[in-house]
Amino acid sequence: MAARFIAHLDMDAFYASVELLRYPHLRGRPLVIGGRRRSANDAGRDDAFPTLSEYAGRGVITTATYEARAYGVHSGMGMMKAALLAPDALVLPADFDEYRRYSRMFKDAVRAVAPVIEDRGIDEIYIDLSELVITPQGDNSDAWRRARAVAARIQSAVREHTGLSCSIGITPNKLLSKIASDLEKPAGLTLLGEDDIEARIWPLAVRKINGIGPKAGARLEKMGIRTIGELAREIPASLVAQFGQSYGAWMHEAAHGRDERPVVTHSEPKSISRETTFEHDLHPVRDRARLAEIFTGLCMRLADDLRRKGYAGKTIGLKLRYDNFRTVTRDSTLDAPTCDGSVLRRAAGECLKRVPLDRRIRLLGVRAGGLVKPGAEAAEAPSSVAETRALF
Repeated sequence: MAARFIAHLDMDAFYASVELLRYPHLRGRPLVIGGRRRSANDAGRDDAFPTLSEYAGRGVITTATYEARAYGVHSGMGMMKAALLAPDALVLPADFDEYRRYSRMFKDAVRAVAPVIEDRGIDEIYIDLSELVITPQGDNSDAWRRARAVAARIQSAVREHTGLSCSIGITPNKLLSKIASDLEKPAGLTLLGEDDIEARIWPLAVRKINGIGPKAGARLEKMGIRTIGELAREIPASLVAQFGQSYGAWMHEAAHGRDERPVVTHSEPKSISRETTFEHDLHPVRDRARLAEIFTGLCMRLADDLRRKGYAGKTIGLKLRYDNFRTVTRDSTLDAPTCDGSVLRRAAGECLKRVPLDRRIRLLGVRAGGLVKPGAEAAEAPSSVAETRALF
């Protein structure tokens, strides 16, 4: 296979870094982002931000500054557990509209330098640098130096356009680059060739491989496999016996740093969704007005997302999670695709009529599937959103 130079760019503590642009005087303090969403009353204020020791609720940390991470706090950790580790860390509410705006800004800055990118989420992308660093004659003798120079230009462009820092890993493939971008954070720039795998990759924990989650990691540990190097030295047949033909064979290849996936510059989403987890469970009767407000807001924000991304959806879905963690979903198919918030609200409301509302609710979400590009006729909107509020 021809030589490739694939970069993985990961924004450094993205949400927290965006917040520090808003509150620069908090720089250097341990901060966590999570809990309730930002409200209009929060604008320009930091006096209302509680410390983790003052936080009451079951929110989950979205991200944390590196100062907070030094205490063992990390994304996905429950706020109450984090309070035991870093009680003085400040809790800032999330502002996803702002994070999406900065996401578009940093990706536009990267495209101006290196246009072949694969969007992997709000704060990370893959970049194929091969055509920028390999000469038409196929001369790779100075390609690594050129790759470093291009990556440095990308980092400078991101900082200039957003005020934020990013870390970049460059290797021959996506799997290794994902690992490499995390090795020298923040503002890291790591280049690894195939000859570096044994020294730099094999000593790492198996969970550093994207695709090996907690359950697989626990099963590997029971086999005495804790590092990537130990995984690489395991007999492939043993991995296949434990994990199945496809996953076991993939583990063996991944441990040896093999990955031929291309950088995919465009893919159509299958669905677009909006959901929220409440800090406190809401009762379907006593909290009906609040639920109705949230439900309508989710539908309207979903409609905004569809219009911004240039889609209309025909299959509208509802997701609801009860206080006992049971999750139910329902779908409704429209006669024609739509990106109209009122139509989405009516369809989601019809789905709501098909689920029992006999327990408190901890999560509510709406989804649009069966996506099509503009040109499909949108369904007619009802005369008012109020028509659809039979339940909440």
